[in-house]
Amino acid sequence: MDSTEIKSPAESSFEGTPDTSMNRKKLAIYFIESEDRRMAFGRGYTAGSTPVDIHGKSIVDLSKTGGWIAAFFIFGNEMAERMAYFGLSVNMVAFMFYVMHRPFTSSSNAVNNFLGISQASSVLGGFLADAYLGRYWTIAIFTTIYLAGLTGITLCATIGKFVPNQAECDQLSLLLGKCEPAKAWQMTYLYTFLYITAFGAAGIRPCVSSFGADQFDERSKNYKEHLDRFFNFFYLSVTIGAIVAFTGVVYVQMQYGWGSAFGSLAIAMGISNMVFFIGTPLYRHRLPGGSPLTRVAQVLVAAFRKRNAPFSSSDFIGLYEVPGRHSAIKGSGKIPHTPHFRFLDKAALELKEDGGNPSPWRLCTVTQVEEVKILLKLIPIPACTIMLNVVLTEFLTLSVQQAYTLNTHLGRLKLPVTCMPVFPGLSIFLILSLYYSLFVPIFRRITGHPHGASQLQRVGIGLAVSILSVAWAAIFERYRRNYAIRHEYEATFLTPMPNLSAYWLLIQYCLIGVAEVFCIVGLLEFLYEEAPDAMKSIGSAYAALAGGLGCFVATIINNIIKSATGNIDKGQPSWLSQNINTGRFDYFYWLLTALSTLNFFIFVYSARRYKYRAQEDREMEKHEMSYVGTS
Repeated sequence: MDSTEIKSPAESSFEGTPDTSMNRKKLAIYFIESEDRRMAFGRGYTAGSTPVDIHGKSIVDLSKTGGWIAAFFIFGNEMAERMAYFGLSVNMVAFMFYVMHRPFTSSSNAVNNFLGISQASSVLGGFLADAYLGRYWTIAIFTTIYLAGLTGITLCATIGKFVPNQAECDQLSLLLGKCEPAKAWQMTYLYTFLYITAFGAAGIRPCVSSFGADQFDERSKNYKEHLDRFFNFFYLSVTIGAIVAFTGVVYVQMQYGWGSAFGSLAIAMGISNMVFFIGTPLYRHRLPGGSPLTRVAQVLVAAFRKRNAPFSSSDFIGLYEVPGRHSAIKGSGKIPHTPHFRFLDKAALELKEDGGNPSPWRLCTVTQVEEVKILLKLIPIPACTIMLNVVLTEFLTLSVQQAYTLNTHLGRLKLPVTCMPVFPGLSIFLILSLYYSLFVPIFRRITGHPHGASQLQRVGIGLAVSILSVAWAAIFERYRRNYAIRHEYEATFLTPMPNLSAYWLLIQYCLIGVAEVFCIVGLLEFLYEEAPDAMKSIGSAYAALAGGLGCFVATIINNIIKSATGNIDKGQPSWLSQNINTGRFDYFYWLLTALSTLNFFIFVYSARRYKYRAQEDREMEKHEMSYVGTS
């Protein structure tokens, strides 16, 4: 095997009785670079993450592609997707209750499941983008699927055959559950297209932010600044979509009916698809690097097969890597060796018995092993945002029930209850607008960080503010419930109390908006920068997966609370009773406060242990230079 000559540990300073910790630190020095090793994907290696055009050819003049102009075409697609997502999430609970005659609890659980599936299955979209399709074609395909789902939901709300009989179904009949329920096939039709929409969203969400970030040249001196601003503007487009959903779509529904409301979402999605395709000549693309799941599986299998092979063996040649500057993974640069998850290094352990042409299921490159290490190292950070997503999910449904009992008049203007979630969006819009002129200078003085706060610090700030939000929700709900009982509104939970304003909910809404800005924007930027080159979409999918798991966890918590606190035989309502005035939403919010606080301390522990990739690279370079100087 023609390879770069690197001594094995048996012939080097590892002889004798070396210190074990020193051995671990010096392990990164021993690489073997072979010209003959068969590539895992059969196509050799390419120039790292070099941008290409839609035909896969390298872009010679980057000035004619990418940049902010290309990013704004992508923002439009995300704005429409978020508009549809939030439009469905806020209106579907009411549609199922008032039109399909489903109970509030089952309606909110169905919407939670829709939200969960659309986010948790984002891993599939990220996998397809990184492995085979690329981000552009993944977005193109799944936006079409999304549009098909929205069209089906629009038909359900428009054609009378798809909904139960609405005759003789007044508000009292709804409260007593006397209205004709939807037939099984009608609910099956609705759920089918609802989950088709969720599947479409799953392919878009992990790719849009990564594809937008791909439009900036990572070799530019202003790259970090552009990336930081991009993710803020990206979330601003998300917020604008949400604001339109909570106001414009709700207005259309009240004035023209459910069919027009859902139809407006489909039209917006169709227009955004056209805008996205118009921008095609401007986009920069990254080549898909082959199946990331295959590479992960190869590392795990190879490490297991060599689990008993010691690093100090005389058969140890070195840690394997391909020669030159570029890696064996299409669309990825090389990743330096790190000391984490040392058991995985066995997959790159080059032994004499491997021969000249070993199987990739027996021997992997250091870069391939490091990809798996990075994916494992990232997990605790997005996992700690699951609890924030639980709170967001609960607010989206439970706070609407609170608002139904309150006075939503603003002067002479009466806002619909379903418009109330617009206020977190407005607070997000305000914060993002003032972020660079107000927040960055303040935080820069406190932290000394050039961007005001590091990515993990922003995530931590968001989680801390979310605790304040849900704690205030518990305090106000206790006051609201006592007020309803004192003024004899206990039985009429859909009748607004004229002397208690719904705008007390703005405090919890605005606080959760602040939490969302800092946490989610920081998380998206963190995952994009820290994820391996050929797994950027998978990295972004971690954030969506955390959101999806938050929705599922919210449903699980709701079901546990209902079964543990309610007793139908004894006539004891659960904390989450459909009649909010007899339930104990305040207890439930305090439970969320306790869980959020515990989650925050877990995050602080995880964040303190985490080392950014750039920081690790600098430390490894210093270590290698000091080793070379002393050898």
